[in-house]
Amino acid sequence: MEYRTLGNTGLKVSALSFGASSLGGVFRQTDDAESIRTVHACLDLGINFIDVSPFYGLTKSETVLGKALKEIPRGRYFLATKAGRYGSEMKDFDFSANRILASIDESLGRMGVEYVDILHAHDIEFGNLVQVINETIPALRQIQKSGKARYIGVTGLPLAALREVVESADVDAILSYCHYSLNDTALLDLLPLLKSRGVGAINASPLSMGILSMRGAPAWHPAPPAVRDGCAKAAAHCQSKGASIEKLAVQYSLANPEIPTTLVSSASVENMKRNIAWASEPMDAQLLAEVLEILQPIHDVTWPSGRPENN
Repeated sequence: MEYRTLGNTGLKVSALSFGASSLGGVFRQTDDAESIRTVHACLDLGINFIDVSPFYGLTKSETVLGKALKEIPRGRYFLATKAGRYGSEMKDFDFSANRILASIDESLGRMGVEYVDILHAHDIEFGNLVQVINETIPALRQIQKSGKARYIGVTGLPLAALREVVESADVDAILSYCHYSLNDTALLDLLPLLKSRGVGAINASPLSMGILSMRGAPAWHPAPPAVRDGCAKAAAHCQSKGASIEKLAVQYSLANPEIPTTLVSSASVENMKRNIAWASEPMDAQLLAEVLEILQPIHDVTWPSGRPENN
């Protein structure tokens, strides 16, 4: 496993990291015992960074993760969680200082740890960015001073929202998803700003929330039809070559050393072992060129998320 430094935090995180959303049954019904074995397998095979949120599984992911980490020495892993999002409706977002301060205590209790390495404000595009900058981030810094979080950051889909916060406030990391994958590399445009501020970039969803897979986009996927169709063509092309678009997608997201870490989530030991193995295998350059050509017409085509003014 390759390890890279996350911005100015000094944290040397595994290039492939574990997204614990799957532990909450977000993608399918899961077995807690299998979920726990999956976390242990990831740590044993070199992953050292785990990302979670109280939103995932409506606190189940944090609870199951806490069970998995119970017997693991705290120094063996870096842990990130989030605050501000607690459901799928607009009413379920609360970026007020009081809620943020309470949220970290709830998360620490569920996971059975005394601190997290990174605490993010979760999906900031659903909030008022003025509040996020002037109230939420100072609350995160207050938590940092208390010792409950070593570093702080923000997450979201629209890069415009992430850019505004990085330009206007002091954060240590950002988590971006669906913007550094085979079909969308728009995160690259943000990297110069992040580098100038010493902000670490965490990339998530190399399969673009499942659209870069043989199963195709799930029914709820927000991508426009052209993106769905383009990714389906790319997946079919890989299959015709006896190859896996999932493997190519994971390898592609891991290949750029300027992206410190990429999160992959599965509550399956075998799936995560496969992802970890792919990380050390050479990428098929010819297949990559063919797939990128197929995806060129939809390159960087995204979809809105959160409040319109934050996109």
